[in-house]
Order: sequence, then C-alpha cells, then structure tokens
Amino acid sequence: MLGGLLRTVFGSSNERRLKGYKPRIAAINALEAELSGLSDEALAQRTVVFREQLAAGKTLDDLLVPAFATVREAAKRVLGQRHFDVQLIGGMVLHEGGIAEMRTGEGKTLVATLPVYLNALAGNGVHVVTVNDYLARRDAEWMGQVYRFLGLSVGVIVHGLDDLQRKEAYAADITYGTNNEFGFDYLRDNMKYEFAQMAQRGHAYAIVDEVDSILIDEARTPLIISGPTEDRSDLYMTIDALIPRLVAEDYEVDEKQRTVHLTEAGNEHVEELLTEAGILKDGASLYEAINSSLVHHVNSALRAHKLFTKDKDYITRYNPETRQSEVVIIDEFTGRMMPGRRYSEGLHQALEAKEKVAIQPENVTLASITFQNYFRLYRKLAGMTGTAATEAEEFQQIYNLEVVEIPTNVPVARLDQDDEVYRTAAEKEEAIAAEIERAKERGQPVLVGTTSIEKSEQLAALLKKRGFRQVDLSDPNPFKPLMDGDQGTKEEKLFAVLNARYHEQEAFIVAEAGVPGAITIATNMAGRGTDIQLGGNLKMRIEHECAGLEGAAREAAIEKIKAEIAKNRETVMNSGELVVLEPAKGSKPAKTMQAPGGLYVIAAERHESRRIDNQLRGRSGWQGDPGRSKFFLSLEDDLMRIFGSDRMDNILQKLGLQEGEAIAHPWVNKALETAQKKVEARNFEIRKNILKYDDVMNDQRKVVFEQRRELMAAPDLIATVTDMRHAVVEEIVSRNIPEGAYPEAWNVEGLKEETARYLALDLPVDEWAREEGIADEEIRERLTKAADEAYAGREQKNTPDLMRYIERQVVLQTLDHLWREHLVTLDHLTQVIGWRGYAQRDPLNEFKSEAFELYDRLLVSLRETVTGQLMRVEVVFDQPAEGENPPGLAGQEPMPLPAHVSPIDRAAAAYGVQGQTEITSDDPTGPRDSGDPATWGKVGRNEPCPCGSGKKFKHCHGRFA
Repeated sequence: MLGGLLRTVFGSSNERRLKGYKPRIAAINALEAELSGLSDEALAQRTVVFREQLAAGKTLDDLLVPAFATVREAAKRVLGQRHFDVQLIGGMVLHEGGIAEMRTGEGKTLVATLPVYLNALAGNGVHVVTVNDYLARRDAEWMGQVYRFLGLSVGVIVHGLDDLQRKEAYAADITYGTNNEFGFDYLRDNMKYEFAQMAQRGHAYAIVDEVDSILIDEARTPLIISGPTEDRSDLYMTIDALIPRLVAEDYEVDEKQRTVHLTEAGNEHVEELLTEAGILKDGASLYEAINSSLVHHVNSALRAHKLFTKDKDYITRYNPETRQSEVVIIDEFTGRMMPGRRYSEGLHQALEAKEKVAIQPENVTLASITFQNYFRLYRKLAGMTGTAATEAEEFQQIYNLEVVEIPTNVPVARLDQDDEVYRTAAEKEEAIAAEIERAKERGQPVLVGTTSIEKSEQLAALLKKRGFRQVDLSDPNPFKPLMDGDQGTKEEKLFAVLNARYHEQEAFIVAEAGVPGAITIATNMAGRGTDIQLGGNLKMRIEHECAGLEGAAREAAIEKIKAEIAKNRETVMNSGELVVLEPAKGSKPAKTMQAPGGLYVIAAERHESRRIDNQLRGRSGWQGDPGRSKFFLSLEDDLMRIFGSDRMDNILQKLGLQEGEAIAHPWVNKALETAQKKVEARNFEIRKNILKYDDVMNDQRKVVFEQRRELMAAPDLIATVTDMRHAVVEEIVSRNIPEGAYPEAWNVEGLKEETARYLALDLPVDEWAREEGIADEEIRERLTKAADEAYAGREQKNTPDLMRYIERQVVLQTLDHLWREHLVTLDHLTQVIGWRGYAQRDPLNEFKSEAFELYDRLLVSLRETVTGQLMRVEVVFDQPAEGENPPGLAGQEPMPLPAHVSPIDRAAAAYGVQGQTEITSDDPTGPRDSGDPATWGKVGRNEPCPCGSGKKFKHCHGRFA
C-alpha cells in the first residue's frame, strides 16, 4: 500500500528514469534546425570531427547529443525517416547498456542506429546481433545506408562465409550478424594457430535485437563445435527397432520436465530384447560398466521416440547438396529451421534412425560455450525487444541489464479479449475456422498463431475443407488477388501458411498480411522482423511490382499502389463487428461491445512463455492502428493438460457446458498466466543451474584461451618449454623419492622408467642411488642438467629456427587436444554429479572440486606430453633413392615458397602451413659441404640440390620429413 502511494507521488522507477532523459532530448531537438541547413558533405564531416574530439579526451557521453542529432538528420535524408522522441530515449537506454522494451512497430531497427553510430566512433567495433541471416542482411543493407553516408564501414556475418570474408566483416566499424555466427566465430578463433588467422577483434559493445529470444529462450542451448567419431549407425538402427516393442509400463514420461526413463520392468524388458538381438551377453546387466554406451544409446532412442515429435521438434527434408534426406531441428521459439545445428549426446542420430534417414557419425566436443557466457564477454551489452518486462529479474541477475519500458509514440488501440476455453481440440479448431470465415466476410485481415508446424497444418487442412485455397509460396505476389478492390467478396478465400518449411518467403507474406481478407497462419511471430501495416506495405510492393520500371511508368505504378493501399486501409479500419457478450434475457437487453477493425490476431494455443504470447498480440495495433486479439484454447492443449485440465473438465461438465460452447472469463486468463509463471520460473531455475556449472567451465575456458593467446603472441616458447621440462623433472623426483627418505626407500625402478618415458633419457639412476650421501636434490640437479644438455643437442642437430617452430606447434596442438578431452570429461561429470546429492553433498561444490582436480591434471599432462614429444623430435633431411618420391605428405607437390625463406618455413610448408620467420643473411658463412645441410644457406626452390644428386632442391632436400 505504501509502495503504491509513493509511486503515485513520485512515479515508478521507470517513469523517473524516463524523465531524466528529457533535457538531452530537448538539446537534440534544438540542434535539428542547424543540422538541416548543412550540406551532405558537411554533415558527413562531423564523423571526422567527433573522432578528433574523442582522441582529444572527450568521452562518448559528451558526444551523445550532437551524435544523435547527426544520425537523426542523416536518416531523414537517406531513409526518409525521422527518429521520434521516444526512439531517442530508446537509443539512450541502449547506449547506457540497458534493455529498451519497445512495442512491435515502434521502429527498433531505426533506434539502434543512434547508439551504434555513437559507439562505433571509438573504433573498437560494434556488433549488432539479430536472430536470423535474413534480418542480418536486411538490416545491414537498410541501416547501412545511414552509416555509410556518415563515413562508417558496415560488415555482415552470415552462414557460408570463408575466414577472409569474416575477417573483413569484423574489421568494419559496425558488424551485423546472428548470435550463432558470433558465438561460433569466437570458438573457431580460439582454435587457430596464428593471430593473423583470427576473425574477431575483441568484444567492446553489442546490441542484441530480440534480446529475450537470444539471451533467455536460447540460453539453455550451448554452442558446440564438434568433430566426428567412429560410425555406429548399425547400433542406432538396431536399438531403434527395439523401442516400439516396449509397452507403456516399461517407461515413465514427465512432460513438465521433458524427461523419460525406463521403469524397473522396462530395464528387464530392454535387457531381454538386447540379449535376443545379440547385443547384450546372456545374463549380463545393462548397467555394468562395460555396457555404459548401450545405456546411452537406449536412452537416446527412448527420448527420440517418446519426447520428440516430427513437424513439431524437427522435420525431415531432402538436402540437394548431400543428395540425402536429413533431420533438421525446429527452433521451438521461432518455428524456424536450424540447418547445420545438431542435437548432441547421440540424440540426433537416434532421430535419424527413427526417421530411417542416413545416420551421420556421432560427434565429440571440440569447443563449447553458452550464449550466457559468450555475451558476458562484451564490455558493454545492450538489447531491445517488444517483451522483456516479464523476465526483468533474470536479465538483472544474470547479465546485469536493466529493463526500461519505452512509451509508444501513439497510444495502443488494440482490444485484447478474454480467452475462450473449449473442452476438446476439435471444438476449438472448428471455432477458429468459423471465426476466420466471419472475419473474411467483413474483409478483416487475420493472423493465426500456432505453436507448431503440425498444428498449423491441421488448421490449414480444416480451412481447405471449408473451401479456402492455400497460396503457393513460390508465387512472388501470393496475395495479389486480394489487392484488386474486391476483397470483401468470398470468391478469393486465400490463406498462407508461414512455418519452418517456407520461411524464405515469410517477409513478403507478413508485409502483406494487413490487406483486406488476408489470412495468415504462422507457427510463431517472434523475430519475424517485418511490420504488418494495414492496407499493405508500400516499400515491399514497390520492390516487387516496380522492378524493371523506370521514369514515368514507374511513377504511375507507384501512384496506383499508393491509391490501392489507401483504399485497402480504409476497408480494414472499418472491418470491426458488434460482439454480443451476453444474450438478451426478457426485458433485459443484450450486452454488446463494438470490436474494432484492423488486424485480428487469433492464437490457437497459449505458449508456455507469456512473452511469446505478447509478441503475437503485439503484431496487431501497429503505430496506434486499431486491432484485436483473442486466444482460443482447449483442455487438450499442452499447457492445459500438463497443469491439471482433468479437474477443470469435470467442473465444465457439471456446469453443463455443451459441445461447441466455450467458457470465457478473466479468472481463466489469470489461472493460465499463473501456470505460465510456474513454467517460466522453472525454466529460469534450469538456466540459472546450467550457468552455475558453466561458470566453472567458463573460468577454466577463459584461462586456457588467454594462455593460448599468450603462447601465440610470444616471439618464441623456449622459456615456456624449459620451465615445463624442469617442472616434469621436479614431478618425477617428487613422485619417486619421498621427502627426507633414505635411498633404500626410493622407487628407483619407477624413477628410471619415468625418466625414459618423459625425458627420453637412459640414465644410470640405479647407480646414482647407490652412491654414498646421495640426496634427492642432487638427483634433481643431475636429471635437470642431463635433460637440458640432451635438448640443447637436439636443438643443435635440428637447427634452432626449426625447433622454435616445432615448439609452438607441439605446445598449441597438445593444449588443444587435452582441452578437448577435458571438455568431454566435464560433460560426463555434469551428467552424473547430481547423484552426490543423495549422499547429502552439494553437487555444485562437488563439481567445482572435481573440475579443479581435473584442470590440475590437465596442466600436468600438458607438461609431460609436450616435454616427451620435444625430447624425441627428429628432423631428417634425407636424400631420396633414385626414382622414389621423397618423403612428404602423401606424395603431394610441396607448397611453392619465395626465395627468402628459413628452414622453419620449409618445415611449415611441408606440413601445408605458412611459415613465419625470415633469415636475415642469405649467404652461407663458408663453402657448402654436400654432406652438411647446415652449410648450404639459402637454396632456391628450383636450384640444383647442393647434395650433388642432380635433382632440383624442391624434389630432393627441399622436402621435409
């Protein structure tokens, strides 16, 4: 009560924050007249002036007012769009590193130009993150006009670019791309062996579009770069054939948690089936250690059959590149296909076996990171979306991002009606079809939102039965019949289906979804990125209908389109209806309500997240337009079924609800929102829990990646490998000679064996142990001296330059290999660590402790492996036998090299990589000795080989073995 009183007097924290922006908005508006008088060249020159001011000591905050005013003026000239005051507020929130919640249609894409331009002036690169390649390309081209006008460069990162193209895109002042591409590029960069090969140049500032979709919905899914393992497709097929033979008593499905597991009876039944199939030995248990991979395969197949549904969680399609059918994941939040993404832990292979398509080998993790940790790498992070307030707590706790609700430029005029709840899905679908038909008769455009491809196709089949025709999405203008001024008639009963199968055409379909009588069924409207404008989208129609026209013909066509859109808009605005809320009873008149025209959003089901529902509703009511929305539900819907629909079904039957009737009441809405809040809270806990475990891995990841960069940046690694060698000696001595022990208690045999294994030295350790007065310190000194001398001799033999190159390659490749193994171990550890809770031990603390020990072991293995390899490395310059190919890479032609290259570069070339050093003196210090390559100095690739074989150098000693 007190809080409400204080809010009334002082306003909410959001209102107080918005009030704080007013002085700067006034200052930006005051500059408008001055800037409008500048020439294009003078306006663009302001970028140079701003950069000079930054160099002289000013901050970005100091430049906010003049920079925002400059962008606004540039957008007016280039795009014909002027930033509203509320859009200036959104830009300031983004610049401060917050989340701007702006309703659909408020121009978030244009808002981003303000902070992007301001922060790009610093020259550290700005990343603008979108949810798909189409939006990345579109926004980079569309808003890129403003940036280029002002003298900034723009790059775009999409799927299919090579390393050089990616590097060029990241070198630009502003880089557009998808969250997946940015994350994978970060992982790939940390698998490179030279700085010159890296694409990204740091993480200064990022603006995430549809921030809730990327940082909340997708936060549970880690980005994983993986490599294939052995092919086990036969095993997947065999086990897949067994799953349909299980009965309902063999397994338990938990739809709330999306888990499935075998019961006791199920375990016994599976063991019988596996034994019968010859996979499990007779009498053996499925849960013996030797059969752990079988458990993994059975669980994956069970999940594939019982938790994953075709056309909802994934689809199968023919891939013309591989000429095979494949399983493609469907994004549960946007309904889009995600080609190239695969489920891990054998689940994707189990789905492939279930659908009888070619099974790709299971993959092993090479590098991974979650979106949560990737985006926390940025020094400043901001985001924008239409729906973030419901998740404000999560944004604050995990990303330290404050959500600011930006007021709309024009008040919202949409009517959100109460949900209608039917007993069965069939009744609900009939009601939706009837509602669509009534809207069609009035000429009111309808957008129907479904939660899966399967549901959208069921609805499409129902409409076809009622005489509707589904448009062909290969048609460049599918709604053209509705644009000829005859939209109110029922002759053209057209509808379009937008789902993961046809999303290439979705931008144009959505743009025209506001024409009279248009009916659009969409799996999910999150992240579509195109506004639905009543009467049609002028820009889209001009692009499609005026292509190739010029001069007067083009102008005439544009005028005709404008007239059509104006007429269509008028029709749609007046397409409302009188709704009877309560029928007349006796002398009491009927209770009615005038439902507005505009876009009618019909939702066929509630999503488990309120945000997704709000995004769908937000499609109607663009820029103050009228509109309405209504949710049609049934007790058979997933959300209703999971949250106790049986009890409600009994109540509705007792109330005498007849077939085809629905219940609609604000209480129902509240009950559903409560159920959604429960799901959201559970998902938040899951994400928080994943983050706690991933934070442990992330700390180690940051150390390893940072250490890797230091190794790459160092001029040479001689000091590093020397320290490693000395540490290995220390560990060998410590393991085999107890502190203060007499020689009789030493493990001499172990000491000798480890010296040979890790240092490649055969030393008389047993004789040293018999010497009078010998101590562990003296053994340590002798081993260190012997190892250093052996390494120095190897270096002299192989040449120092070449050894520096080999050292770098061995250290980096060994670190990468051990890190990959470490990741796999940690993955397995996260799956089983939960069982420690039964022993009253905190699984998270146990995980931290185990992970720390594993990391320590990784460092020990790194030292031992690197030392062992470098103490054995042999570089041989051999003369090949007459007529034989000299040793190299499978008889391949060596990489052509310029004349001035060092031995290290020749070695590098033989391995197919570019060398890095240059010899300062090309001439040998004395005469060439045909038997001693060290005296040869520089030898041209096509010169006769100095060994006297008569062959060219490149075909003789120029080959590296």
